[in-house]
Amino acid sequence: MKTHGVITGLLVAGLCAPAGLRAQASGGAAATAGTTSGASAQAGQAAAQSGLTPQQYAAAASVVVDPRKPAQSKPGALTLAQVVELAKAKNPTLLAAAETLRSVKAQELQAGVRANPSFTLYGTNVTLPGDGSEGNPYGYSAQVSRLFERGEKRRWRLEDAKATTAQTASQLEDTTRQTILQVKTAFTKMLIAKQAASLSAGSLKDFRHEVEIANDRYKAGDLGKLDFERLDLQLGDYEAGEANDIISLQQASAQLQTLMGYDAPKPDFDVMGEIVPPVVAQTKEALETQALAARPDYAAARFGVQAAEANARLAVANGTADPTLEGEYDRSGNYNSAGFSVNIPIRIFDKNQGNKQTARFQADATRFTEIAAKNQVVSDVEQAWVGYVQSKKLSDRFTEHYLDESTDVLSIAQFAFEHGGIALIDYLDALRDSRTAVSNALSAYSNTWMAIHQLGAAVGGEVVP
Repeated sequence: MKTHGVITGLLVAGLCAPAGLRAQASGGAAATAGTTSGASAQAGQAAAQSGLTPQQYAAAASVVVDPRKPAQSKPGALTLAQVVELAKAKNPTLLAAAETLRSVKAQELQAGVRANPSFTLYGTNVTLPGDGSEGNPYGYSAQVSRLFERGEKRRWRLEDAKATTAQTASQLEDTTRQTILQVKTAFTKMLIAKQAASLSAGSLKDFRHEVEIANDRYKAGDLGKLDFERLDLQLGDYEAGEANDIISLQQASAQLQTLMGYDAPKPDFDVMGEIVPPVVAQTKEALETQALAARPDYAAARFGVQAAEANARLAVANGTADPTLEGEYDRSGNYNSAGFSVNIPIRIFDKNQGNKQTARFQADATRFTEIAAKNQVVSDVEQAWVGYVQSKKLSDRFTEHYLDESTDVLSIAQFAFEHGGIALIDYLDALRDSRTAVSNALSAYSNTWMAIHQLGAAVGGEVVP
């Protein structure tokens, strides 16, 4: 870790000065109740007695937690890519959408079928003699008829069905896109919660050690009772923080496993991944171009236009008359005969005009829907990009500056307090500042990862390796 010389000097030579101006309630605080020069000299004496330079204070103190380093993972911990693949294979929402696509595709078969022929067999007086001596002769007739479609109805039905299948397939991809975004979001929540729980456990362990040191100083008369009890009370905050982080971790784990399609959460489930967010290399313009080419909801809107146009042509075709041809064979007594008929509806009143207008208006509506979908794609990329840029700037500041600074402040304050160089209130301030810096860093990392996931969903693909 970096050691900032300016901050180190301030803590050793400067922070000790106000510490000497603050009166402590206990007798053991007399060591830090002197003047500014006396407090500074005391801090320097503590450093000299330990054989350390001011720059070595941070290394001499107990290890300060670093949120940039991933927490230790259990055997079999899953990466983000593995979690996503398992969700694609087992998520029940995606499986249901896939079955819906199969059912829609089956309609293509139905759209392509032709009209079935009809066969009719008719008989009368079948018990009488064929010569008619006892009445009318028996008679048999067989008829075969079939309707023939005009106006290329079958063609437009097939085109409509295929466009609907393509639209449904794109809708399935969009459902997958949204579900994967939920999976990635849940993964990040669990990863950050796991990191927070690990850091809380480490901080609690380190602070317990501090309390033990303070207890020894209190027993030796080097620390007042009030200061020791105030320090000991801080353990409650650390313990509460650890408990809350454990709860958040378990809840995030259950949510992620549900999205992955698990029947019940597994207690040994774990994930692993980088905490510090990577850089998105593409420009905003390139991402917008990629989004317009890859977003499945925009593709579904385009296929919706094709389906509506095919449906409009089908409505026009349905306004044409379809003839029915019929062939007939008759046998009456000993005589045979054959005949045919043609049945053509005369479409004077019903020309399907209402359905034609409805289909045309629906086709116009889908064109506006396509425009809206395109505009939404561009807007989604714009919003996600702004969120990523701003959150990445903040997370980089924590990675490159604030975390190292807070580490130096806390380490030096801890060492100085243990050697009587600063007052308790200064050390408690350093503790709060460090915990705030770690919490803000994790929040910044989480927000940046969420922005990256949102940007990937807006683009319709991956934006980072």
